[in-house]
Amino acid sequence: MTEALDLLWNVSLWAAVLRIATPLIFGVLGALLCERSGVLNLGIEGIMTAGAMFGWLSVHLGADLWTGLLCAALAGALFGLIHAGLTVSLGLSQHVSGLGITMFASSLSYYLYRLIVEVGALPPTIEPFRPLAIPGLSDLPVVGPILFSQTAPTYLALAAVALLAWGLARTPLGLAIRMTGENPRSVEAQGLDPIRIRIGAVVAGSALMAVGGAFLTMAAFDSFFPEMVQGRGWICIALVVFAGWKPWKALIGALLFAFFDAYQLRLQTAVEGVPYQLFLMAPYVLSIVALAIAARRAAAPEALMAPFRRGER
Repeated sequence: MTEALDLLWNVSLWAAVLRIATPLIFGVLGALLCERSGVLNLGIEGIMTAGAMFGWLSVHLGADLWTGLLCAALAGALFGLIHAGLTVSLGLSQHVSGLGITMFASSLSYYLYRLIVEVGALPPTIEPFRPLAIPGLSDLPVVGPILFSQTAPTYLALAAVALLAWGLARTPLGLAIRMTGENPRSVEAQGLDPIRIRIGAVVAGSALMAVGGAFLTMAAFDSFFPEMVQGRGWICIALVVFAGWKPWKALIGALLFAFFDAYQLRLQTAVEGVPYQLFLMAPYVLSIVALAIAARRAAAPEALMAPFRRGER
């Protein structure tokens, strides 16, 4: 028990929490943006896989890391456009389309990877993002190694939280997105096009999801394998509900899950005689408990999953 408590004072634990949370932050922000416009995107698991593969592959073929992130975002935007075309333009089931995108994006990513990359005994690797120490701040005790010695995509994820929170709350575009998720008829009455707003939100949200996947292959690891997303997309869907569709609470939810995950990894070595499977499932069980508590007071957008068709009342 003492060893388990001592882990909480370990700076490396909290640095790992922020690192593990980074792909979740991108994913939950992308899902939140889609849902605030009224569209449920269950394709997130496949889109994150596609982002992981296309970002890694572009760097493997000679691009720089930032170009790799851009390629991942473009791949995610393309799958988002397909999902938006099926659900927003054609009004098809968002559940069916999202699950179809997950299967299609995951399978296509693995197929292209095996088609283009020559895989030997060990998977090929790239030179990933390295921790970027901010001069002056990274030397601060405790806070420095945790907040100011992360990779560039982690800083980008934190900036995205602030930008999305400000954009949704303080800009006309953010108001239009939120109102499209609540009452698209009122948006249409103001002379705006709810269909275009939803398509744009889904495309942008899917690009964020793909960047979250790219973080796994370009910062957390240096190679690609098909199962590397490991359910993070589904966790992001749950975290949106936990956050009540608010970006700052989404950040807290991502950090909470990341803490459970980082802590259980260290508990496996600190606590003996306990099956490791119990530690592996602990983050998911605790996340379900937290979700059940928070979801009781969560208010989803009124028009979420409700297709909009012009001329209908």
